[in-house]
Amino acid sequence: MKVAVVILNWNGRKMMEDFLPSVCRYSQQDDVEIVVADNASTDDSLSFLSANYPNVRQIVLDKNYGFAEGYNRALAQVEADYFVLLNSDVEVTEDWIEPIVSYMDAHPDVAACQPKIRAFYAKNSFEHAGASGGFMDKFGYPFCRGRILSVLEEDKGQYDTMKDLFWATGAAFFVRSEVYRSCGGLDAEFFAHMEEIDLCWRMRSRGYRIVCVPQSVVYHVGGGTLNATNPRKTYLNFRNNLLMIYKNAGPERLNKMLFARFFLDYLSAFVFLLKGEVGNFKAVFKARSEYSKMKRRFAEKRAENLKQTVNPTIKEIYNRSLIFDFYLRKRHFFSTLKF
Repeated sequence: MKVAVVILNWNGRKMMEDFLPSVCRYSQQDDVEIVVADNASTDDSLSFLSANYPNVRQIVLDKNYGFAEGYNRALAQVEADYFVLLNSDVEVTEDWIEPIVSYMDAHPDVAACQPKIRAFYAKNSFEHAGASGGFMDKFGYPFCRGRILSVLEEDKGQYDTMKDLFWATGAAFFVRSEVYRSCGGLDAEFFAHMEEIDLCWRMRSRGYRIVCVPQSVVYHVGGGTLNATNPRKTYLNFRNNLLMIYKNAGPERLNKMLFARFFLDYLSAFVFLLKGEVGNFKAVFKARSEYSKMKRRFAEKRAENLKQTVNPTIKEIYNRSLIFDFYLRKRHFFSTLKF
């Protein structure tokens, strides 16, 4: 099989009802398989799938393994040249697969790609979780071409060029199966959030490229499992971001990043408190505490990543503070950043 489109599901019958039709309609090629991997749903997802989409392959997992390990276990049962990790709340469009696969076929040094991600409920706007490709600043804050912190740009074609990225979004993540496996897949200890950025950092460090191919367009709802203000999401994002930095940052960069993040994380916590978001305030403290506990067992992963690194200087890391540029320099759009 050339391409396997794999959708991880957990109690998502309504999302499959809404979004699976577009995936089936626009993925009808003979060399494309559609797979739904179920994370031990307790709703009627699987019976709905069997009754309405008998040609969609089902992989049924024995419990909810989260996003990262759920995909790892599912993809271990899939054989294809390219995996597409597709969120269940994504509407795809005609010819969404071909431009990316053709580009990857022609560029064997490209390990992963993403389409342009627009917002499902504001179709002229970029979507938060990916937009037109992901980057990271020098302190580990991710941002996108088309989305800086909470500011989403209207899509006017300004980012329609193919561009090398630091990370591709997990909402619609095209990846070579052999590279996915050789780099270790998604880190199961992350459970959810930041796991695709962590994997992309590993791939970039090992010399592979990651690219946005905006000729492919999809629409993403976002926040289907946890909305942006959920303390659980805040906890996972802060904890996993610190774990990702510890795993992947080179020795010349690590201590500077972690030193800065000590102050910036607690500043973020008190901003949450001032906004009355007590749950998110507590989530930051919990995340830093849990990171400190988990750090020791991540030492082996860090050593392996450094051993495999052939590209220590990654040009897609923005060598400035995104927070400083956003709030003090008022640079709210990707095109205004000084790479």
